[in-house]
Amino acid sequence: MGLISLIAALLLEQWRPLADRHYLFSQVARYANFLERQFNAGEAQHGMVAWVVAVLPPVLLAWFSHVLLLRWSPLFALAFNVLALYLTMGFRQFSHYFTAIHLALKQEDLARARELLAAWRGHDCSDLSREEVARLTIEEALGASHRHVFAVIFWFVLLPGPSGAILYRLAAFLHRRWGTADNPEFAQFGRFARQAFEVLDWLPVRFTATAFAVVGDFEDAIFCWRTQAARWSDAALGIVLAAGAGAMGVRLGNPVVIHGSVVERPELGLGEDADAGFFDSAIGLVWRALVLWLLMLLLLGVARAVS
Repeated sequence: MGLISLIAALLLEQWRPLADRHYLFSQVARYANFLERQFNAGEAQHGMVAWVVAVLPPVLLAWFSHVLLLRWSPLFALAFNVLALYLTMGFRQFSHYFTAIHLALKQEDLARARELLAAWRGHDCSDLSREEVARLTIEEALGASHRHVFAVIFWFVLLPGPSGAILYRLAAFLHRRWGTADNPEFAQFGRFARQAFEVLDWLPVRFTATAFAVVGDFEDAIFCWRTQAARWSDAALGIVLAAGAGAMGVRLGNPVVIHGSVVERPELGLGEDADAGFFDSAIGLVWRALVLWLLMLLLLGVARAVS
């Protein structure tokens, strides 16, 4: 049922992308705001309580609903899984930015590409060169493919029903909102959200990086993973980016100009400098990795059925 749910959700998203996903996220944000007002007194334990209150009820509700639907009718349980995955997983959560930036660069419209990248990343990109826009776009795509596709699949398969997918997406949302916030009031309150997400992301990051290595240049991907990933500011994301860059034979990272100042970043990957020509390589790498994951799930299902 899990493999069928994944394939159905991916096909449904490609056929009919969810137009009001932002409305769903805004409701989650309102709930997070409510919890911040109720629990944020500047202490780490308050953040832990708020995280548990935010995450545990929907995860348990998803698990309980799946169990009830499975007893009632497997078809209803399957539909519930597909709906949950449709809301939590998918390429269309980021691919429209990637595709639009690619098109803008091919049309030599650097200003438009900068504007789209700024909307995607959430900060000004008006000082970026064409090469820097290409580098950052590929980095965003690789990172988003992990956070919105591969990690969600990992937890969906590991936990019963859609509870794992919901757990990961909520943890990722609260990590971005509380764990990485620049506001000093979240320094202690967001500590548990940050630590919880790091724990939940530890294994999926390595599975994603391994998939990139298998479907790309394996030796370079593993070399970059081992020698470069730890230098990235976000070590977990550095694993995904280093393995992806090595698998594609492209150089990511490196300094970029943000708000008129040079932001120093370590180099990731080997080979040629990033440009628009690597966009197809990036999306091809992600799709091949996804096919590999689905094939592995199919083999596991067959082995389980046979045994």
